[in-house]
Amino acid sequence: MAPAPVGPRYGDSIFAGGEHVNAEMFSLTYGTIVRQLLTDLEEVEEVNRQLDQMGYNIGIRLVDEFLVKSDVSRCVAFRETAEVIAKVGLKMFLGLSASVTNWNADGTCCSMVLEDNPFVDFVELPDTCQGLYYCNILSGVIRGALEMVSMETQVTWARDMLRGDDAFELRVKLLKQVPEEYPYKDDK
Repeated sequence: MAPAPVGPRYGDSIFAGGEHVNAEMFSLTYGTIVRQLLTDLEEVEEVNRQLDQMGYNIGIRLVDEFLVKSDVSRCVAFRETAEVIAKVGLKMFLGLSASVTNWNADGTCCSMVLEDNPFVDFVELPDTCQGLYYCNILSGVIRGALEMVSMETQVTWARDMLRGDDAFELRVKLLKQVPEEYPYKDDK
C-alpha cells in the first residue's frame, strides 16, 4: 500500500468528511470542565496534571480511529510522525491547524505551533489562575497518541496566548522509541 499524501489539504479533506461539533458548544463545554476541575481541586498545578491525564486517555484511544479513517501508512521516524499529527491528526479530530518548526539538531525535539485554537474562544484567565495551562488537555492527547505508536515523549507548553505570548506553541520531545512487543511467541 502506498502512503497516503500527508499535508494540510489531506487533513482538510478528512475533516470535511467527518461529523462536527459546533465550535462554540465545544469551547463552552471544555470551559465548564476546566472550571469544575478548578473548583474541585483548588490547586492550579493539580488541574494542569488532571487536564494532561484526561488528554492522555483520549490520545491513546484516538490512534485506532485515526489509523482507520486517515489511511495514513505507519510512520517510523519521529519527524514524520510529528508532521502527521500536526497536519492530519489535529485537523481530523479538532479542526486545528498546526505547523511543526524549531527542530533540534538530532531531530528529537520540535515545536507544534497552533494556527487557531477553539479551546480558548470566550476565555480570559483570572489572576488566581495564572499558573494554569488551560489547553493542557492537548499536550496529553499528543503524548498519549505518540505512546500508542511506540514513542515515549514529553509535551510541554512553550508559549500560551492566554499568558500573554504571541502564539500557542507546544514543545514535543522524543524521550525514547519503544520497540514493539508482540503478546505471543511464534514458535515456528
